[in-house]
Amino acid sequence: MGLREIAVGGIYLSPLLLYALLGFLCAVAVRTLLHRFMSQQVLWYEAWFDAALFVILTAAIAFMFSFANGTAA
Repeated sequence: MGLREIAVGGIYLSPLLLYALLGFLCAVAVRTLLHRFMSQQVLWYEAWFDAALFVILTAAIAFMFSFANGTAA
């Protein structure tokens, strides 16, 4: 999959941590835009939507970074 750990001060960090942070920031931005253009009553299960949006965006970011590194199949 091409996930290689990053050494920071002798501690190895997973790049998935960075992908999750980017996914969270993108999910907050998308959620804010959706609430601005649509009302809150359109989303019935708002917490499920937020969780699914975070997972989908994190997976998409991880795929894009692995594709950019040339490791995607």
